[in-house]
Amino acid sequence: MSCVDDSREKKIYRVTIVGAVVNLFLIIFKFIAGFIGNSGAMIADAVHSFSDFVTDVIVIAFVRISSKPKDEDHNYGHGKYETLATAAVGVCLIAAGILIFVNGVGTIIDIVSGESVVKPSGLALLAALLSIAFKEIVYQYTYRVGKAVNSQAVIANAWHHRSDALSSIGTALGIGGAILLGGKWTVLDPIAAIVVSFFIVKVAVKLLRPCINELTEEALPKDVDDEIVRIVEEEEDVSHPHHIMTRRIGNNIAVEMHVRVDGNMPLYLAHQKVSNIENRLKERFGRDSHFGIHIEPLKNSGEA
Repeated sequence: MSCVDDSREKKIYRVTIVGAVVNLFLIIFKFIAGFIGNSGAMIADAVHSFSDFVTDVIVIAFVRISSKPKDEDHNYGHGKYETLATAAVGVCLIAAGILIFVNGVGTIIDIVSGESVVKPSGLALLAALLSIAFKEIVYQYTYRVGKAVNSQAVIANAWHHRSDALSSIGTALGIGGAILLGGKWTVLDPIAAIVVSFFIVKVAVKLLRPCINELTEEALPKDVDDEIVRIVEEEEDVSHPHHIMTRRIGNNIAVEMHVRVDGNMPLYLAHQKVSNIENRLKERFGRDSHFGIHIEPLKNSGEA
């Protein structure tokens, strides 16, 4: 593993462990506040924080694997393990959203049926406010690191932190309304939980879409193809890049293409020109990206 990769892995571990510690504190505090403070919304919020903690563990495990170099069993490297980690974060978010939604609907049904629901206490409101502050700080920190190290999984985890902060905002509004208004307005607590569940699922879908595209081998966007063609055509005496096939592998890309050179060009010179192209492509798209370039002779006029 290179020094750059080692530094990247350490930064990912550091930011993820910080998030895990914050989540562990919030899980304990939210569950205590939810049960003692009589708030179903806060208990649902605690479950969301628990899903955050689970994704922290997933990110640590999968990023370690994705950082491994190419080997005999993985000729293109282990980059897709990071994509799998991102997908796992998305699935955990959807599960948390569904759980919060179901819990909220059940509580509303109980209230409509005439069942007495105890008004939440100030402890539950305090837990929600602390969660908003802590999770927004962790989101900002995690997102910056994710962008800096170009990690899909870390960025996805940052959005999980943000969704927890949004969840806590809705929870705080619901609990605060139920405390201030009392009586039948205790229904605001589960309504807040349901509204938050939709935001959580929306974030999850946003994370999952690019993962599915990558895992199903979707080609890279046209602007990336155009940039690849431009870099190829910068090399003198190399032309007509065609049969271009692209895909993403974690944070890197894989590209296969054909190019044309003068049929009388010495083989060593043609090889050197292709090496020049590959080096420029790797400078642009990452040293661990894969480029396979097949050389063809220029066709005579009139040939198809």
